[in-house]
Amino acid sequence: MVRPDFAKWQQTPDDVLRLAREAEHPRSRERYMALYAIGTNTSNATQWAKATGRENETILGWIHLYNADGPAAVGYRHSGGRTPFLPRRARLRL
Repeated sequence: MVRPDFAKWQQTPDDVLRLAREAEHPRSRERYMALYAIGTNTSNATQWAKATGRENETILGWIHLYNADGPAAVGYRHSGGRTPFLPRRARLRL
């Protein structure tokens, strides 16, 4: 069974839980919470995927990404998408 390797990054499950609580983006919080739950044996990737509506492979990908590149790699980063019709400044004035 695949588990996050907290020791490799000199972290404890509580450190990852703190990252989840402090994360600004909901997707980052979800990813860190998944790592915490799986790392503390309160859940596994299949259970977490079923509970959150994600694919099992997605959850496993987060674990592999964390194990390979550390906690910063799991955080959400906007990867593109359509440009908003209105710039952010114009939306704030509405």
